[in-house]
Amino acid sequence: MESHRRVANDGSAATASIAGVAEPVSNLNGHRHAAPMDQGPFYEASQRILTTVNTVIDGKSDAAKLALTVLLAQGHLLLEDVPGVGKTLLAKTLARTIDCSVNRIQFTPDLLPSDVTGVSIFNQSSGLFEFRPGAVFANIVIGDEINRASAKTQSALLECMEEHQVTVDGNSYQLDEPFMVVATQNPIEMEGTYPLPEAQRDRFMARISMGYPDKDAEIEMLETHQAASPLARVKAVVTAAEVAAMIATVQQVYVSQAVKEYTVSVGRATRESTLLRLGASPRSMLQLLRAAKATAALDGRDFVLPDDVMQVAEAVLAHRIILDRKAAGAGETPHSVLRGILSRLPVPQEPAGSEPVSAVAGLGRNR
Repeated sequence: MESHRRVANDGSAATASIAGVAEPVSNLNGHRHAAPMDQGPFYEASQRILTTVNTVIDGKSDAAKLALTVLLAQGHLLLEDVPGVGKTLLAKTLARTIDCSVNRIQFTPDLLPSDVTGVSIFNQSSGLFEFRPGAVFANIVIGDEINRASAKTQSALLECMEEHQVTVDGNSYQLDEPFMVVATQNPIEMEGTYPLPEAQRDRFMARISMGYPDKDAEIEMLETHQAASPLARVKAVVTAAEVAAMIATVQQVYVSQAVKEYTVSVGRATRESTLLRLGASPRSMLQLLRAAKATAALDGRDFVLPDDVMQVAEAVLAHRIILDRKAAGAGETPHSVLRGILSRLPVPQEPAGSEPVSAVAGLGRNR
């Protein structure tokens, strides 16, 4: 039986066994301090994941890469678009490519917070309350149509996503690492939806809008998906140890002082913009830099360039900022405002002949 760490309210840690927890599928918790990968194995593992996802999701290679970026940056992913464009399929496919535990939660208006986090049940034979963990106790949690649940149920994920723990009846239980929530949501103008509050949206590292596939991709889908779903053939292509090592590699990607200052400048520019009522939070700056580090690693570099920050800025920041009413009435969107900010901000330049300091010996210096 899996033993989860229970953290007392005074901050001291204790070990407690949770009744009713199934045997873990993953050994990721045994690789908390995995060594970073060299460039070759990292590239091969990432390509295996992307190739598998792209065989299932036609014409959405950018979305697949961003989903992997969020996973390696230890963030959470929000997939937003109309029904039927492959949001849940992308989430399921990514989860199946990785050798780890996966749970799926179908969010509905009658879903309770305890259905997500778990509940304490009185055991008459022992005379004690036993904690029965909810669906959130997994390495990857797929939250389908998250904005169909009430705000009370949505808020059950706040502590899970930020602190990777669940608190029930005064006891805190640690979640397995790594922990990632991949949530899908329908556009807010559709019936039966509850808008995600700002605090909830801020917990997601990035948001992807899937969009409709192009004509060729849709024809390919009709040819390959009509007999059976390709998801049924998806197998895990990376081990738990490889996932942990890939995350460790991303963590050690070097970030220069100039890139840090540029990242902060992007965030401060959103707060000072007259087109926005709410700018990017300090948390979003940290997640922007983490996503940029993962992007650099996937591109074969052990250092972050300003281009990496610019590449993920819209996906990381657009769902966190709120337009001013006048700007919204004038046709502005969060994406258009961010593009304008990025186009105006000066990009730091490296002095002639200088090289970024290397932090991970194995990764290359492809520019």
